[in-house]
Amino acid sequence: MIRLEVPSLFEYRDLAMRMVASACKIVETRKPDGMGPKLKRDGQFTAQVMSAFGEAFNNVVLHSYDAEGGNLQIEVELAKDAFTIRMMDFGKTFDIHAVPPPNLDDLPESGLGIFIIRSCMDIVTYVPGTPNVMSMTKYIGNQ
Repeated sequence: MIRLEVPSLFEYRDLAMRMVASACKIVETRKPDGMGPKLKRDGQFTAQVMSAFGEAFNNVVLHSYDAEGGNLQIEVELAKDAFTIRMMDFGKTFDIHAVPPPNLDDLPESGLGIFIIRSCMDIVTYVPGTPNVMSMTKYIGNQ
């Protein structure tokens, strides 16, 4: 388990992104069966995870806290077959099921965060409370 706690401010986005990217690098270069040479994958796994995480981070900063921000706890769990990111904050809650899918024919400039997260990850859950917990899982090898 890898953990990081940062203020929920855009100034800390790069630090959080680097932590998740470093964890993705472990997956991208992992030996698939624990034997033989490491296989370098095409980077699609990392690109999808980073897109989802970046959108989730932005949503916490923009919607969960006021301008002063609050704390955001990030956990990355690497399993043999899955990569899970949990984000915990103590800000405002929302109903993830009430977020409608965007009309992509309209070429929206905003409001795509949850759509992107769901498109890039295999399992996405959000549990409001103290703390709010968003969990995003991507199966390794499911690209």
